[in-house]
This record gives sequence, C-alpha cells and structure tokens, in this order.
Amino acid sequence: MNFDGILFFPVTPFDSSDRVDTDLLSTHIARTLEHAPGAVFPACGTGEYHALSATEAATVVQVAVDTVAGSVPVIAGAGGQLGHATEVARAAADAGADGLLVLPPYLVGGTQAGLIAYVEAIAAASDLPVAIYHRGTAQYTVDSVVRLSQNPKVVGFKDGVGDIGTAQLIVRAVAATGRTDFVFFNGLLTAELTQGAYRGIGIPLYSSAAFAMAPEIANAYYRAYVDGDEDRRLALLDGFYAPLVALRDETPGFGVSLIKAGLRRSGLAVGGVRAPLVDPTPAQEERLAAILGAGRALL
Repeated sequence: MNFDGILFFPVTPFDSSDRVDTDLLSTHIARTLEHAPGAVFPACGTGEYHALSATEAATVVQVAVDTVAGSVPVIAGAGGQLGHATEVARAAADAGADGLLVLPPYLVGGTQAGLIAYVEAIAAASDLPVAIYHRGTAQYTVDSVVRLSQNPKVVGFKDGVGDIGTAQLIVRAVAATGRTDFVFFNGLLTAELTQGAYRGIGIPLYSSAAFAMAPEIANAYYRAYVDGDEDRRLALLDGFYAPLVALRDETPGFGVSLIKAGLRRSGLAVGGVRAPLVDPTPAQEERLAAILGAGRALL
C-alpha cells in the first residue's frame, strides 16, 4: 500500500427507504476525490460497516472502485463476525479493491493467538493485502504485530487506541524485522487532534472523518501539517477541530453522525445514521454549522 495524502473514509448514504443510495455515494466520493485524498476506505467505520449487510458492503465497495477508476487505492472494510468478514473480503476482491482494513471482531475479544488467527483467516479469504485496525476488541501486543508482519499479506497497522508508547514500540519492532513496505497510520477519532504526536513517533499518515464532510478545511490543515506551518495548523486546530471534538464527545457515535449532518448541511442528502447510532438534535446541527462556518472563515 502506497498512500500520499489524507486517508478518506466516505459515509454510506441511505435513501428514504433506508437503502444504500449508490448514485449519491458515487457523487460523494467523486466530489471528495477533487481534493486529492491518498486513498478511499469505503464501508469502514465512517461508512457504518457495523450496520451494513454483506451484500450492502459489497455494493458500497463496488461503487467506490467504479468511481475512483484507479486514481487512488481503494481499501475496503472487513470485520465483525468472521463469516461476514470473509464474505465481504471475497466480494471486495471481486469488485477490484486494492486492499482490506481488518476491523475488530464482533462482541468477543479472545487471546492474542485468537486475534492473530482472525486476521490470518480474513487475509486468506482473498488475494488482497490487509491492514489491521488496533481498536476495541482487537488490541494487539507488540509481539502479535511482529508475528503478523511475518505474513507478507499483512501490510499495515491503524492505531485507534491512542497509547503512544505502545504504538512507538510497534513501529520500532516492525522496523527491526526489515519490513519496508509496512504502513502505519493514526486512526483515532478526529485524528488531526493527535497527529502532531503521531508524527513524532514515525506515523506520518492519518485518517480523517472530517475530510468526508469538509475536505477544503481538512486539506488546509493537512497542507499546514506537511509544510510545517505551525501558526496555520494551530489556528485550524483551535478554531475548527477543538470545537468539533467538543461537540463530538457529547454523544456516542457522533464521530459518524456529525459527518453525515455536515454533508446534509452542504446539500448532499445522505440520510441519517442507522441504529444504534443517533443523529444530532436540531440545536446540535446548528452548532455544527457554526463550527463549519468558523473553519471555512480560516481558509
């Protein structure tokens, strides 16, 4: 996997009958591609993988592949129940995806040996390379990541836990194996808030849910981050991302719900979120609109 730019996690639009709106999904991805993401990750966390059937996930990935048309890599989500995950993995390969992001297993945790077996079963289901998502019921030790790095199909690590010390040890341990094709990226919610620290331990890439909602703001932050323009980066951090995080933290699941609300505000009728997530209240949507306005005023 070779990424250059913000990692884009599109939402999954639903129509008034709660079906995946494929035309709107294609429009959403195409519009955001104009802002040069490093890769597209359909049917992952922001895309409500937890609420998609295997057929729906396959449809979402196919739309992404068709829309991207080879311009950037497409990395599909695959996780949850093992049978569901392997079915989704095979469908992603058939659709022409470039890789998989292995999401945590459903409900149960298991031992480290069990987590390794889970990843390897998903990797074996198709010919696609996989990155592992370190989060929730899938929290890998340093030794487990090193063990998985011995499988050439395991090519990446996304940190969603936020333990900087452990992440640093994982980066150094994988480097010691001689792997030069292994990719690390920050996958914490609103990763812009922590990316300065992650860059310091050798993780320069990050995923951005905000990029799906306000790519022009996310790209301005990314350019300041890459160029070392700390005054501009901190202005965007203080004026946009910190207030967004404060609103996000009011309700579980708002890391997704607010992104969809922001897209609806921009005129893209992506629908609401599926249960168990909830949509923002009208008052919260008004506050989101003010935060977006403040962010755009900084551009």
